[in-house]
Amino acid sequence: MEEIIVSVLQRTLVAGTPLLLGTIGEVLCERSGILNLGVEGVMSMGAVTAFIVTFATGSPWLGLAVAILAGMLISIVHAFASVTLQSNQVVSGLALTMLGLGISGLLGKPYIGTPLSVKMNTLPIPGLVDIPYIGRIFFDQSPFFYMAMVLAFIAWFILVHTSLGIKIRSTGENPRATETQGVNVSLVKYLCVIIGGGFSGMAGANLSISYSKSWIEGMTAGRGWIVVALTIFALWNPTRAVIGAFLFGGIFVLQYLIQPFGISPNLLAMLPYLATLVVLVAIGMRDSNKLNAPAMLGEPYKRGER
Repeated sequence: MEEIIVSVLQRTLVAGTPLLLGTIGEVLCERSGILNLGVEGVMSMGAVTAFIVTFATGSPWLGLAVAILAGMLISIVHAFASVTLQSNQVVSGLALTMLGLGISGLLGKPYIGTPLSVKMNTLPIPGLVDIPYIGRIFFDQSPFFYMAMVLAFIAWFILVHTSLGIKIRSTGENPRATETQGVNVSLVKYLCVIIGGGFSGMAGANLSISYSKSWIEGMTAGRGWIVVALTIFALWNPTRAVIGAFLFGGIFVLQYLIQPFGISPNLLAMLPYLATLVVLVAIGMRDSNKLNAPAMLGEPYKRGER
């Protein structure tokens, strides 16, 4: 029984890691006032580029680097549309999702069904991995897990305890007042969208070169949309995102645990998305003043207007 519990918890962290990476990036993006619904497409781009580069070079780390770069580059499209053109951010984000899914499907078509000869393996931490139970759960994980945890803390520290974090948060709350303090609001928004895209690309790479070692079209399977919901669940706080990501990771694992009970596979596949709807409904019933949402989230900032 103990072995089963340890295994389930370990797999929960594995399943939640790409969600955490994507949510950190979305928190940074939305804190600056930009709503990005293109996470699904960016994650897909990260997954396919990481797979192709790893397949061609045999280096998962190089695949990860290229995935981050791909996520950042394609996110420039959304940044340009949202910040420079001041277009509707919902429409731009949906277009980014379709663009990312389309390009990744085209690039990855020759690689469908082709497994990697090497993937990002687990990295046991000497000494810590030998701690009973806890060691195997937390310290025998993929490098992606360790990076996600460290990056969540760094993102929280930057947002809460640095002048850069104040600039990001104030840009999302009151960009006009922020600009009067000499802050380049457009630059802050661009950087947050692009860096957020890098996190989403990293999340996609996690799926194709660590979580599995293959590429299939649509392998993100709606995780990008769950990331958007988790950002709200986390109240735009990277440390709360850790709890939400692994909670949903546990729901993904739950699908496989209850399969032997004869429940319809289609119903099981719906569990993460049903949970997402429940979370959104529960949050929607709360007092909006307590949600801590950036005041100007999704609103284009037009200089000179009052």
